[in-house]
Formats: sequence, structure tokens, C-alpha cells
Amino acid sequence: MRQNPSNEESPIEAVEPDAKGAGKAQGSQTLVRGLDLLDQVIDGPVKLAELSQRMGLTRSTTHRLANALIDRGFLTFLPREGYLLGPKLLQLGFLAQGQADIVQIARPRIEELAAQTEDTVHFGRLDDGLALYLDKIPGRRRVDISSRIGDRQPLSSTGLGKALLLDDSEDAWTQVFEAEHPAGARRPDFAVWLDRMRGYVAGGHAFDLEENEDLIRCVAAPVRDASGKISGAISVSSAAQYMDDDRMASLSVQVRECAERISRDLGWSPQTQALQKRRKR
Repeated sequence: MRQNPSNEESPIEAVEPDAKGAGKAQGSQTLVRGLDLLDQVIDGPVKLAELSQRMGLTRSTTHRLANALIDRGFLTFLPREGYLLGPKLLQLGFLAQGQADIVQIARPRIEELAAQTEDTVHFGRLDDGLALYLDKIPGRRRVDISSRIGDRQPLSSTGLGKALLLDDSEDAWTQVFEAEHPAGARRPDFAVWLDRMRGYVAGGHAFDLEENEDLIRCVAAPVRDASGKISGAISVSSAAQYMDDDRMASLSVQVRECAERISRDLGWSPQTQALQKRRKR
């Protein structure tokens, strides 16, 4: 329930009509301060004394800013806990998410990554137990990467597929592996695969070491949405001759950074990730 703590003056001070320049400057400053205040309560409720200290403002100024945000639904006040994010932000978040075209948002980022690496870059997501390729930027090298937009590939043998699995449990990994490598068929060593997956989780990226296609290697990383969940993944693929261990290690940094930029474009932040981890405990 939204409450507005009382016994304070109006949240926005009046501006003299003839001071247009000063009024605009003051309005911009108030807006920036209001946005900064919202940043301070991302991790949970904050009481007035601590909030004013974080903001570097007096309690009365902080109180006025908070009241203005409460009036508009951007902030909520709980008497025993303090200030926290309000319902208006949830509404705007849903609207923004509905308007977002994830492929369109990711496109400039993966184009930049393809230009930097000169290799083929894919963007994809999970679709009915497979990795669905939603976009592809061909590389500049004379390497034939046979994938096409709309292709569906296995999760356990592709870098992009493994990246999509990084938040899943080991039981879920086992189910995926068993489904894609039925008993009696030729298949990789599960213990080795599982150990690599654990390492990929620790590193925040995944490799395809010629597991899906002979002589083709790939480095991939997950893309997260505003909730912190993995909503897609990107990968850089090239011939094994251009992908020795040292280059793959170097590329993993570039790919993770690109994936993080796309994630931020989708509304993700490190604070979101930290909050999600706390909720899992």
C-alpha cells in the first residue's frame, strides 16, 4: 500500500516565472536527483536517514524528492522499513518489455562484435528444447559456417546451446544430455561434458570444441533480460585453425562483454542479478 509520510512541505519548490533559465536548470537537477534516488533503493527498502546520507542531501530535501516520487507511483514508503521501488516502475517495465524486439536490440551489438572479430556471430534463444538461431552476421574469413537463421541446433553440443543452459541445475543438464545422446548411440563422455559445464558456469561463457561440427569452434555467452533470467545467447564461430585455446580465452572476454551490453539494453543490471541470487538462497 502506498503511503506518503507527512509533516513535510511540498515536494517541489516554486520557481519564479521570470527565471526561465534558472527554472530549467533546477528542473533538470531535480529530475536527476529523483533518478539517483531510485537507484539507491534498487536493492530493497532504505530508511530516510540512510537515504539522505547516500544522496548527500539534507533529510528535508530527500524527503521532498521521495514524496514527489511517491505521489507518482515511482516510490513506496513502508513505515517500519523505509522507501522502496513503487508500482509505476513495474508497469513501465512490463510495457517496455512488451515493446522490445530482442533481435532488433541485439543487432547493432552483434554487428560490432562481428566487425571486431571478423568471425561469424549468432544470436539465438531456447525454443522447445533446442537452440533457435534468430540472427546471424557472416564473418569475413573464408570459412563456411553452415548455420542459417531459423535453424534449430542441439543444446549440449553447441556453444550457444550450452550458454542457454548455464542457469539450469545439473539434473536438468543430465536430462538434456541423455535426450540428445540416447543409449547405444555414439556420444561424448558425460563426465567430461559435465565438468566442462561446471567450468562454463564459473566463467560465464561456453565453448563448442568441434562438438557440433567438425573443424568449427565457438565461444558463447548468455544474454539476460530485465528479470535477470537468460533470454538468449550470442556466439562467435570460426574454423578451428583460427580458434586455438589462447584466442578462445581472449574471445570469451569480448563475447561476455557484448552479451552484457545487450543484457543492459534489455533492462538487466548487476543489481538485478544480485537480487535474483539472494532470492534463490
